[in-house]
Amino acid sequence: MKDLPLIILMLLVSFTALEVANAIASDYTLNIFGNANMDNQIDEKDIAYIQGIINGTNKPTVLADADYNGKIDSKDIDRIKEIMAGQEKEIVVIDESGKTVTINEPVGRIVVCHAMFAEVLRSLGADDKIVGIPTYMENYTTFYPDLSKLPTVGGASTPDSEAIVSLKPDLVIVYGNWAENMETDLKGVAPVLRLTYRPFSTTDQDIMMLGYLVGKNQEANQLIDFYQKPLTQIKERVSSLDEKEMPRVYLEYSDYRTNSEGSGTHEMLLMAGGRNIASGIITDASGTPFVDAEWVMKENPEIIMRRALKADASCGYDEDDTAQIKALREKILSRPELANITAVKDRKVYCFSTDISTGLSYWLGIVYMAKILHPDIFSDLDPQAIHQEYLTRFQHLDYDLDKHGVFVYPPVEER
Repeated sequence: MKDLPLIILMLLVSFTALEVANAIASDYTLNIFGNANMDNQIDEKDIAYIQGIINGTNKPTVLADADYNGKIDSKDIDRIKEIMAGQEKEIVVIDESGKTVTINEPVGRIVVCHAMFAEVLRSLGADDKIVGIPTYMENYTTFYPDLSKLPTVGGASTPDSEAIVSLKPDLVIVYGNWAENMETDLKGVAPVLRLTYRPFSTTDQDIMMLGYLVGKNQEANQLIDFYQKPLTQIKERVSSLDEKEMPRVYLEYSDYRTNSEGSGTHEMLLMAGGRNIASGIITDASGTPFVDAEWVMKENPEIIMRRALKADASCGYDEDDTAQIKALREKILSRPELANITAVKDRKVYCFSTDISTGLSYWLGIVYMAKILHPDIFSDLDPQAIHQEYLTRFQHLDYDLDKHGVFVYPPVEER
């Protein structure tokens, strides 16, 4: 990790109104040095913006120092041209920990310490660069038939630095603040990039950053455009609903443990057009507080949505039989204490796999949820068709959803 040059530190403190406006307009800022106008791409607009800085008509920005030498001059324009042509020898980024990371290009060997990074790289057509995976990924043979066979490097939060070193990586990608000593352990070996792909906040920018690092920024744009299309459609239609038109939902993480503010599932539900009866209940940082049957009875939800963990029921990509997830649903419907709540009387109890509600695939869960909550306004929304296109076009999997997988029960078409 390098120390930020003085000019960059000064610019970080004096974040300009222009930067704020650009960030809002593009929804996120691509944190790569060279993105002078602070939008979500590196292009001719950045060259023009730097020329304006040199001419004194534009204010300097944090990322205008493309070659990261503490000065903004014509050499930064040269670096931007190299990045645009894919001919740069290094790229400097600010990762999600806030640290500056210099990455030598081209990147040929990548160790991923979380499966979602592998999913992104495969979506971009850059999975051939992966040389090491977290140990748990070797069990994901259906979704990662080839990548699951690669050398393993330990747990996602406790990777084995010696195993990583032995793979001679050009880049190591770590989840968030996990493995906090990794930079020290790998000093002089490979840069450590910290990303999270947090739903609703960093997913787009993390995908685009990785796209630039592996020379697949066009593919990154295509992926973002693909999943944002149904999400935008959902957002537009849900925004026109009155509150009373949004079903009151009890999200169940495990028996009488719910999802509240701070959890991704809560955010998914809101985006899909539901109201969470547990909104406002904040008892732990994870957003999964415990409740009791009496509280659920009092709240009387119209719908129950249960997240089916692997320990609860075999489902997702590795399962074709609905028996276990069906049994999980029946168990909820059979709770005597819930017999008189609206959701149970109307049999509106649904279970969904974590394979469509975590990591990069959280957006698929929103699409399925929206169809369940609002079948009338989303009569033209086909979650399975969207899911299938994602698997075929971006994950390059020979996987037929008409024959394989259990993701939502009861299935969408049976409601």
